Amino acid sequence: MAGRPEKCFSLIRFTLLCLKMVRSGKRSPEIPTIDQAYSKISNSITVEWTTVPGATSYLLTAEDGNTIIETTVANSPGTVTGLKAATLYQITIRSISASGQSQASSPKQAKTVLAAPVLEVSSPSPDSILVSWDAVYMAVGFSVSVMRANGLGRIWKENTTNTSLTFSSLDAGTLYTIKAYAWNANGIPGDDSTRNQRTSPRAPANIQVFFDSGALKASVSWTPTEGAFNYTVVASSDSSQRSCSTTLSSCSISSLQCGTEYLISVSANNDAGSSRSCSAPTLKTVACAPGRVMIQEEPPGHLSVAWSNVELGDYYVAFVKSDDGLEVHCNTSLTQCNFLSECGFTYFISVFAYNKAGQSPLGDVFNYTTAPCCPNDISPVLVSSDRVEIAWSPVRGAELYETKAIAGYSVVECNDTAPACTLSALDCDTKYNVTVYSFSEVRGSNLSCSSHFITTAPCSPEIKNISKDAFSMINVHWRSTNEGATYTVTAQGKKGLFQCSSTGETCRMGGLPCGSMFSVTAVAETQAGKSLPSYSVPLETVPCCPTGLTAAQVTQSIINVSWTVGAVAQTYVAVLESYIGQSKCHTHQNHCLLGCITCGINYTVALKAISSTGLTADCAYQSYSTSVCCPLGVKLYRLGPNGIRIYWQASRGAANYSTDLYGSKGIFTCAPHAGLSFCDITNIPCGDVYTVMVSPVAETGLKLTFCPKKIYSVTCSGSTLGMVIYRGKRNDTASPR
Repeated sequence: MAGRPEKCFSLIRFTLLCLKMVRSGKRSPEIPTIDQAYSKISNSITVEWTTVPGATSYLLTAEDGNTIIETTVANSPGTVTGLKAATLYQITIRSISASGQSQASSPKQAKTVLAAPVLEVSSPSPDSILVSWDAVYMAVGFSVSVMRANGLGRIWKENTTNTSLTFSSLDAGTLYTIKAYAWNANGIPGDDSTRNQRTSPRAPANIQVFFDSGALKASVSWTPTEGAFNYTVVASSDSSQRSCSTTLSSCSISSLQCGTEYLISVSANNDAGSSRSCSAPTLKTVACAPGRVMIQEEPPGHLSVAWSNVELGDYYVAFVKSDDGLEVHCNTSLTQCNFLSECGFTYFISVFAYNKAGQSPLGDVFNYTTAPCCPNDISPVLVSSDRVEIAWSPVRGAELYETKAIAGYSVVECNDTAPACTLSALDCDTKYNVTVYSFSEVRGSNLSCSSHFITTAPCSPEIKNISKDAFSMINVHWRSTNEGATYTVTAQGKKGLFQCSSTGETCRMGGLPCGSMFSVTAVAETQAGKSLPSYSVPLETVPCCPTGLTAAQVTQSIINVSWTVGAVAQTYVAVLESYIGQSKCHTHQNHCLLGCITCGINYTVALKAISSTGLTADCAYQSYSTSVCCPLGVKLYRLGPNGIRIYWQASRGAANYSTDLYGSKGIFTCAPHAGLSFCDITNIPCGDVYTVMVSPVAETGLKLTFCPKKIYSVTCSGSTLGMVIYRGKRNDTASPR
């Protein structure tokens, strides 16, 4: 049905051509005669005919009952293409000239040859090629041939009625040309089909594997094989696969996993396929770095390193390197190693597993810092009653020092980065348990540091009172709670420093100078040190007794007592005392007149020096004897013209006397013999007025001058014997002479 429109179209075109020729009045060209029609290619038929004169071209028509295919050609032979294979066609030809187109020639039948089989070729093995195809219409058999593409060597040719064929015993890795065609029942061959196919290469041999444990890389080498375009190396394990490709005869596979056993295969590849080595070597990589590393230091000084077991690990080596560069290691088939450690170090710890492949990769590097060292040379720099200063040498690993002093429930702490500490607000005379802990931020405090006992200095004593005993010794009393302390009391003033010591609560101090001010303090001392001085207590010694005390009798009943000024004394009390009675005076001067004194009596002279604060110094002196009483009843008698006897009544007690006459013409003196109460003076001029004084003479020979004086007039007329005229007393009354 599809060919009918084409027939109609040809008929119309032929009719129009005839009409054109009729109108033009020209003749159409001759009808050609087909000599033969044949098919050599499945989609075309070649037609040969006798040439028609005047024809410029020819119209070939092929009709199979369904379709009409026309082709214009210039001359014979001509070919109609676009035909179907193995199909019977009716062939006609028309000649064409300027005058038109001839009628169709007598038909000639011709059948197209079989189509070429569509080949599928492959190389299932290095020495074979498999050729396969689909069935070809009208084909009853097939012919397939194989030869090297370069034309060398033999040709393999096979005929078959099947749709596949395998050629074996071929050379591996060689390019072959495969040609195949089908034939029909008449044995006429159809189109041939040509394909080139290379045999797959042989599997690589002599495979060598070299493992780089550090890079976790395997280098694989082999003997090159013919016809291989490239090679693929595959390392496969249960959990992973790694590969590499190359055109060379070696290849490196990187990023292998540790602790894994790989199967190594090498494939040679070309466009035909690949061939894998049948004897695949195995590769055991290095073991993985041990994990779950546990580091413990127990007891101090012993470092234990433990880890988990790893696959493919034959033995282990643990390395421990301290931060001063010293490194130690241990080799074991177990999963634990023990090392000696020191305080204050940071240790860097790594564990490796080993097998025949080498050392495992570096795993985590652990660092472990041991506790800082404990200070050992702790020494007190200063110990006082409430404060202790201690120092020590810096120790390794310590970033901070924690000092703690404990006494009962009392705890005093101080923290410092310096190797020294001052513990303050302590209790005096108390034994403290002092511990210095070293501290680091990583490890904390080293609680194993030993403690030291430090006792604070004794408490300051409290002076309760100061007294003076009968022997002029100063007694100092204090109160203290110290145990086993020795106390030293110090009195310090301008006139020196005086001390006394005792283990009790009192001590005596002597030899302090009089008239001085002292500051008295007490200090307690133990093996721990000295206390602070007590609060000072002022001490004033009694005034000094005056020196150079003199007693001078001014009158028969008055004595003048004088002395030098004593230190610190503000007032004085002078006392004259005898069995008869006492006479005293209180004065701020350095002398005193004492009255109501009885002559011829032994007195005791005492002087008291009193300070401004009322302290009294009792100064005792030797006894003092008052002078003999002045004689009474002094009278003068004439002894001739130039002599006078002086007579008196002696006072009680034995005494020596001295008589003095004072006149205008001289002084006349006489001393009677002991026991006598008169004295004679000769060669005294008459006619003069004399002052007469009879004085007792002291044992020292000093003549007293306070006895009363009398005035007498000695005349020259009258008898040579008789009384001398008494004119009166001198310094007594103002009687006229």
